[in-house]
Amino acid sequence: MIFSIDTIRNTFLRLLMVTAVILALTQTAIGQEPPPRPIRINATAQILSFGAFYHGASGGTVIIDPSGSRSATGDVILLGMGYSYSPAMFEVHAHRGTVISILNGPPVSLPGSNGGSIQLATGSTIPGPVFVSNVNFNIAIPLYVGGTITVGIPAANPPGTYNGTFNITLVRE
Repeated sequence: MIFSIDTIRNTFLRLLMVTAVILALTQTAIGQEPPPRPIRINATAQILSFGAFYHGASGGTVIIDPSGSRSATGDVILLGMGYSYSPAMFEVHAHRGTVISILNGPPVSLPGSNGGSIQLATGSTIPGPVFVSNVNFNIAIPLYVGGTITVGIPAANPPGTYNGTFNITLVRE
């Protein structure tokens, strides 16, 4: 049997078309990627703490920076006395490449052990206020949150311990 070039070419083209159709029928089409894993945030033992201080007749503020430094305004005097101060620390888990925005909640009132209350406003964060996860989900990203308390006159804010909670929101973009 003698085959011409046209016969071989036509046979080859038919085989190629049949192969293409078979491949097209066996491939899975995906319309979109699976939804991303949600962000996970865990509190650690390191809480937002302002340490010991004394306030005079007019009051002022005590500020904890997310890097751990402490400062005061007005007639507030920062004291050592063995009381520690620190930013709050959380552990954030997110997939690599996830863009995360941090939104501070509204100021909260912290009730005192001897009466009175102090206003707490959460402050800046490290990292933040917007950052991108550059690690795998199983690796924790430390998130440090600073804050500011507003201390009034001694009658409104007697010496004692002031405790409470605050909210922050993480937004996955």
